[in-house]
Amino acid sequence: MWNPWVKENARLKYIGIVDALEEDINNGLIAQGERLPSQRAIAEAVGVDLTTVTRAFNEARKRHLVDASPGRGTFIRKGVEVTGVVNDRLPLIDMSMNTPPQLAHMNFRRLFAHGMSDILSSKTGLLNLQYQESRGAEFDRIVAADWLSSRLGSVAPECVLLTAGAQVALYALCDLLLQRGDVLAAGNLTYPGLKAVALQRGLHLVGLEMDEHGIIPDSLEKACVEDRPKAIYLVPNIDNPTTATVPLERRAAIARIARKYRIAIIEDDPYWPLLDDRNNRAIASIAGDITWHIATLSKCASPALRIAYVVAPDPAQAQGLAAILRTTILMVPSLMSALASRWIVEGVLQDLVAAIIAENNARLALAKSELGRPFHANPNGHHIWLELPTHWSADNFARQAELAGVAVVPASAFAIGRSNANAVRISLGVSPDRETLTGGLRRLAQLQNPDMLSPRIIV
Repeated sequence: MWNPWVKENARLKYIGIVDALEEDINNGLIAQGERLPSQRAIAEAVGVDLTTVTRAFNEARKRHLVDASPGRGTFIRKGVEVTGVVNDRLPLIDMSMNTPPQLAHMNFRRLFAHGMSDILSSKTGLLNLQYQESRGAEFDRIVAADWLSSRLGSVAPECVLLTAGAQVALYALCDLLLQRGDVLAAGNLTYPGLKAVALQRGLHLVGLEMDEHGIIPDSLEKACVEDRPKAIYLVPNIDNPTTATVPLERRAAIARIARKYRIAIIEDDPYWPLLDDRNNRAIASIAGDITWHIATLSKCASPALRIAYVVAPDPAQAQGLAAILRTTILMVPSLMSALASRWIVEGVLQDLVAAIIAENNARLALAKSELGRPFHANPNGHHIWLELPTHWSADNFARQAELAGVAVVPASAFAIGRSNANAVRISLGVSPDRETLTGGLRRLAQLQNPDMLSPRIIV
């Protein structure tokens, strides 16, 4: 689906939207017959009112770029004339998906196959083919509670729930804690999955000011007074996208403010296993009575497991979340939860984490040598936050990077409202090997050169 933007130097905003659409059609970034986002979604994405987008749609029809179908939406017109031809496309190197690196020497195929075989051949193996409790099987919750105790202190299994990934947990928590129209606070650059949940649930997101250490507590207090949020969402370790890790004293300050104004804390902590310094206590260990802690294996093992753990403030509230999970996903994939528990108990997960950290270290060294300019990163993380030179806007850089055969994510994808951030997130883990990663980094390094502002050849 089209990623809306506004062409710079257009005489009017609505003309700039249409010019941008036409350029992306000419560059092959949007296909004929493809459905456009709704007018409201485009207005929100580019920061204009609905009337401006309506005028843009009318102009696009005048240019014979789009066709409208009542009840179905607006589509790129089939047979639209393409006036520009992009120089031959290079194979796309995806550096947009934030996943851990593939580890050939760990042989994931063998790990999955042997793990599943061992589970199904055990005395109780066939039980994993039956329905489970919506909050997760008791054994899996006990294993998770023990694993999480190293970051949270003592964890009662009755407070632990299993979900099919962190995104499911986030959606269910927003359903439990917030009503349509309620305010949810988060950093002014935040996880796009949260933005998607807020849009679907009808929540109002309020962006909090951030610095190199994450969310600024004074900004949270100001928002509590002026906007009255019901909850705050944050990623305290290796923030997505900024890579910031919140210091302990700031975590305590955020917890104090949340308690003062009686707001819930949603602590999303997928990167904790990758940290060298684990002295920063989880907020759930400081203010467990108001904090919902989410831990997932997607960033420290494999997203294919689709397993996340939620620690509720108390067993009663855990039951409330279990009721929502029962009506949405019913239960987690039981074979996956059994495999996750097996990997934790047998030390496989610990070995995977160590191998992922080593590979992340090597890939970060490649980024430092190839990009030629400083960026924000955690040594053990698998994404970086690259601030761009002034002659580039982040959106334009991302578009030109795609034309050069590399997919990255601009700051606008993470922004709540308008943001002054001029940066892109580059994910180092998704490339299948270091050779592919090096090729992508070199293309990005070339793009940062002012001479590369218009790398297309128009014929």
